[in-house]
Amino acid sequence: MTPDCATAVARVRAAVGATPVELAIVLGTGLGCVAGDEPGDVTIPFAELPGFPQSDVSGHAGQLVLSRRGGKLVAWLQGRAHYYERGDARAMSGALDALAQLGVTQLVVTSASGSTRPDLAPGSLVLISDHINFSGMNPLIGATGDSRFVPMTQAYDAGLAAQLKTAARRADVTLGEGVYMWFSGPSFETPAEVRMAARLGADLVGMSTVPEVILARRLGLRVAGLSLVTNFAAGLAGGDPDHAGTKRVATAGAGAMKRLLDGFLLHSNEDP
Repeated sequence: MTPDCATAVARVRAAVGATPVELAIVLGTGLGCVAGDEPGDVTIPFAELPGFPQSDVSGHAGQLVLSRRGGKLVAWLQGRAHYYERGDARAMSGALDALAQLGVTQLVVTSASGSTRPDLAPGSLVLISDHINFSGMNPLIGATGDSRFVPMTQAYDAGLAAQLKTAARRADVTLGEGVYMWFSGPSFETPAEVRMAARLGADLVGMSTVPEVILARRLGLRVAGLSLVTNFAAGLAGGDPDHAGTKRVATAGAGAMKRLLDGFLLHSNEDP
């Protein structure tokens, strides 16, 4: 454990005691409110946790919320760092290392994304079934040892996916399913890039998620991915995305994401 990781772990332990943090949820652009504000929740700014991301992107509060849900201690990350901010695909490694040391074995990553499919309109919630790393970047570049050769055939855990589908049915939330393609950003995709993405099998395009999934799988975490469609991707059904629109639609759709995740946490110890 690095000194930064040890300091971050100690800070969280001082706030919540020795109870393991079993599950972590990364909240994407405009989705920070999904963590809620329950009595007894503990909030720690990322600035007090060495190694946690110091994002400069609006729509990311930059704090860790710890709450007890469904009989377990859950860590909500209100915000993430992106590759495009500093050219560092490992930007989330410090946070994920600390969470693993705190006991996290399951990670849910959420994001806002653009849709390449006419049937996945803005406001749709989508379970990520797989991803395409179109950026060419990898957070394990420069790592040493055999652990860097991470198998990705089961990047998104089938058991967690089944639990989320069951939670969606119980909460009466429509949950689509699709493949997410990671572009480096920060500029949005061109219409030609969107056409290419669709032809290569991508249902969603976005600027996050994939680095965290790779890092988490190296740590042995089980991962699930959820994305809220905030716009049609460029050139599709008049799609002309911008960041303000992304935040606006994500905030409007956060209620459905919250119902889904609350139901998932409430029944996460049950068979789907």
